[in-house]
Amino acid sequence: MSNNPFNVYQNANKEGMTQRELEASLLTRAGLMLKSCQDNWDAPDRDRRLEEAIKFNQKIWSFFQSELTMPDNPLPKNLREDILNLSLFLDKRLFEVLAYPQPQKLTIAININLNLAAGLMKQPQEQLGKAV
Repeated sequence: MSNNPFNVYQNANKEGMTQRELEASLLTRAGLMLKSCQDNWDAPDRDRRLEEAIKFNQKIWSFFQSELTMPDNPLPKNLREDILNLSLFLDKRLFEVLAYPQPQKLTIAININLNLAAGLMKQPQEQLGKAV
């Protein structure tokens, strides 16, 4: 799989993935890349892998930011705003990790990515059933 999430989006239709499945897949990959850096913090190639993982995360979240600000985005306004605020928080955290690397600083970004991915993998009917 390409390291560029934009290429992955462009090729998604060829693989038969829905947008939700694709987003879940990208968020999972992003979270696991950060988790691998956290778990192997003392590895000799940590700086390179950490930079790669952070850049991948930033590209994904930048794409989400772009999509969420489109006038024809179908999500409710308050949900778009919440996700945009979350993306700004993640941007700030990832820049902080680059400036002052510490493995525990990755935990929140890992959890956000993996939890959102898990939510996207659920069928909308499953989510409605639990909300009722």
